[in-house]
Amino acid sequence: MLDEMCATLGGRAAEEIFIGHISTGAMNDLERVTKQAYGMIAYAGMSDKLPNLCYYNSSEDYSFTKPYSEHTAELIDQEVQNMINEQYMRAKALLKEHSEGHNQLAQMLIDREVIFAEDVERIFGKRPWTSRSEEIMAANAQIEADKPQESKQLESKPQQTSDEKENPEEKPSSDESPQSEKEK
Repeated sequence: MLDEMCATLGGRAAEEIFIGHISTGAMNDLERVTKQAYGMIAYAGMSDKLPNLCYYNSSEDYSFTKPYSEHTAELIDQEVQNMINEQYMRAKALLKEHSEGHNQLAQMLIDREVIFAEDVERIFGKRPWTSRSEEIMAANAQIEADKPQESKQLESKPQQTSDEKENPEEKPSSDESPQSEKEK
């Protein structure tokens, strides 16, 4: 979740680093990140100062009171702010670390308007982790490889009809042409 938050803040961080000012373009990103951080802290208990606690009260959705004190509300706000700031600083650090690649990517977009995964890999290198789609493809390949040889042979053999199974001696040989009952 923190990686997702960092990536979401990347556009805003890139504006600050590469353009020198922040526009309103990332406003929706800030809203999403704030809601996500609030949920992580207040509902999922993912905080050092407020661990293992959920402050969600499902029975009072439209109530004007909160199920926690003002002091706890301040702690939640501080933790949300700290979490967002940490991920924003992380996004900026990553962008600075890879600024040369970012510039190459920007120039490629200007030149070609469309880029592909191979272009990104050529500039930044292959990801150091396996994506979910790569995991699924590898698992499917392993399942195919693990199938017993017998089942693979059955799949490649033509299936016999029910008549051929019942009367195998009536089956014409490969050099005989099939004859109708009248011709016999």
